[in-house]
Amino acid sequence: MALDSSIQMNGLPINVYAPETVGCVGVDTHGDCAAATSTGGLMNKKCGRIGDSPLIGAGTYACELCAVSCTGEGEAIIRATLARDVAAVMEYKGLALQSAIDYVMERLDEGKAGLIAVASNGEVAFGFNSNGMFRGCATEDGFMEVGIWE
Repeated sequence: MALDSSIQMNGLPINVYAPETVGCVGVDTHGDCAAATSTGGLMNKKCGRIGDSPLIGAGTYACELCAVSCTGEGEAIIRATLARDVAAVMEYKGLALQSAIDYVMERLDEGKAGLIAVASNGEVAFGFNSNGMFRGCATEDGFMEVGIWE
């Protein structure tokens, strides 16, 4: 069954996008953070193109402060080292996770991107500059939430 090409995402026909990126961030009871990102890729990409997902610091990053997984236009994410930038802003500016995400997303160039993140204290946050971003959250106490839009 072919996808309806009249549906648009970020100004492009939905059938331009391959199966989407899947990212996961987590923190354990000791405050240790981990991140993982698996890309769906980009259809009709240039031969030899490497996306942001396998580049630690660009599409995926974890340290003692937070864990971050990104999705979107890989070139913009790579230029911004988006995932690492969130941790750096937390470290050097002393910002909380959501404030750090808001700061780096405002500085992102014209590319479309989104990210999910968790801090070592358990704060969960996200940010995106596209029409929407599929995401979900679950905690050990049974809280669950899913979202697409703001």
